[in-house]
Amino acid sequence: MKLALLLFGLYLKLARAAKTNKAFRNYIGNIQLRILIKTSDNRWGRLFVFDKGRVTSASGANHAFDAALVWSDASTAFKVMLSGSDEATFMAAASGKLRVEGMAYYIQWFNDAVKLVM
Repeated sequence: MKLALLLFGLYLKLARAAKTNKAFRNYIGNIQLRILIKTSDNRWGRLFVFDKGRVTSASGANHAFDAALVWSDASTAFKVMLSGSDEATFMAAASGKLRVEGMAYYIQWFNDAVKLVM
């Protein structure tokens, strides 16, 4: 439940930034991309859709995507994402608690987009 709230909060922040943050609007202006963040058991997840300057989202883990961050469990995802630490993310990936599906470049793009609004 905490992970679902965190992901929804992230969506709200991104959607607001798409309307109010000029640097963010310029960054997302020409891309069409679907990023999914979910748990490996498909119990928790949220899809983030970037469509030429608009940001929308859908809850759930069973969506088509261009790239996905797949966490081993909701607790780990919540702790690491809330920390905002690149080191914690790296350690989670190194220990097998986080993996990428799809193109890793898109995940890096998404990470940079989030950093613009945080």
